[in-house]
Amino acid sequence: MDEETFPEELADALVGIQRLLRRRLRAGLTVPRLRGAEVELLRLVEARPGIGVSEAAKELYLAGNSVSTLVNRLVGDGYLVRETDPADRRAVRLLLTEAAETRLRAWKQRRAALVRRHVTGLDAADQEALRAALPALRSLAVSLHEEAEES
Repeated sequence: MDEETFPEELADALVGIQRLLRRRLRAGLTVPRLRGAEVELLRLVEARPGIGVSEAAKELYLAGNSVSTLVNRLVGDGYLVRETDPADRRAVRLLLTEAAETRLRAWKQRRAALVRRHVTGLDAADQEALRAALPALRSLAVSLHEEAEES
């Protein structure tokens, strides 16, 4: 692989892996599937309980009204709770419901099992190459995140 094609091949591989993970995890669901943005919002609220809608929009690089729509849907589905911010009665803080925590936990377990099964099917050299690539992939994610915040 040459320097010219490497960035596109890397991006294609990452997107392909993400797409296949989503498809495989959807298979066999007994509950209505959540859209990608809904899962991202739930994971953000899990990581930062009490986050506000505008802060969540900024973190997810979505328009505030788009996040409001997601919040309304997830509240209606019983996955999010809106609480009034005691410091600013006009602001809302988002919290997961027990149903959301249970669903996220199950999703993480299924995802880990799926990836584990396929990674352990690789030869030792490929497994080590993936482990060695993780720090560089995390640095790439940080760089992309920082650039997005600057724009």
